[in-house]
Amino acid sequence: MRIFFTGGSGKAGKYAVAHLRALGHQVTNVDLAAEADGRSLRVDLTDAGQVFNAMRAFADFEELEPGSGVPHYDAVVHFAAVPRIMIQPDNVTFEANTMSTYNVLDAATKLGIPKVIFASSETTYGICFYDGELKPAYVPIDEDHPTVPQDSYAMSKVVNEVCARSFQERSGIDIYGLRINNVIEPHEYAANFPAFMDDPALRRRNIFAYIDARDLAQMVECCLNTDGLGYEVFNVSNDDMSVNLTSDDVMSRFYTGVKQTRPMGENETFYDNTKAKRMVGFAPAHSWRDVLDG
Repeated sequence: MRIFFTGGSGKAGKYAVAHLRALGHQVTNVDLAAEADGRSLRVDLTDAGQVFNAMRAFADFEELEPGSGVPHYDAVVHFAAVPRIMIQPDNVTFEANTMSTYNVLDAATKLGIPKVIFASSETTYGICFYDGELKPAYVPIDEDHPTVPQDSYAMSKVVNEVCARSFQERSGIDIYGLRINNVIEPHEYAANFPAFMDDPALRRRNIFAYIDARDLAQMVECCLNTDGLGYEVFNVSNDDMSVNLTSDDVMSRFYTGVKQTRPMGENETFYDNTKAKRMVGFAPAHSWRDVLDG
């Protein structure tokens, strides 16, 4: 596939781009921080003209050789964003994330690209950046959980989901949103997770969950390989929690009074990923337990 991938230089994107290229896909990294090393474009995604132009542009010198014009993209993966609050002013974060996503969806649908996969967020459930403590409405949190956040970043992601649903209704293409949990790179297990074992409360705002960057890359692959779902959103997490507690421990220490909708496994994530497994074949393969002892 020829894939237009925004944010491919970021923490999550660089793993997904490398994974997809290893599978033989032709991936154009569209990122303001992209290196000029072939198959990369520096694009301001808040500028609609730049987005349209980039989606109908040559991405590498080898594409000039056939002499048959600019090839079409088969899919768009949109990961680029201001990645959280407290980096830029709230209004700048909201504007950048919503306008870039609108422009990407608008260009993709008008240019007839049949699939868009976009990054939404765990923050849509309102817990991560809540002013104080907010407990889930129920656990485990699935895709039907309310999404009424307070902060500008999560608001932008909720708006993006609404826009994506409308663009799918308009065009009929496949548009899949990934509600990505806290992304962890392989080196961060040894660097960061011992502190989580000592103080599990550090993971409360992330619903005691995480997603290995390599497994997120696999989720993108699964979505590219699955056609015909229309509009869907998926929680993306690893199977276990990011703390060395049982689910009963977490319930008693942090979720007293919260409704539990079904029995849970001893170490099962509270950020339910069963929909992704069922509908696109997601199969996370990594865990902090493979790196840390005890």
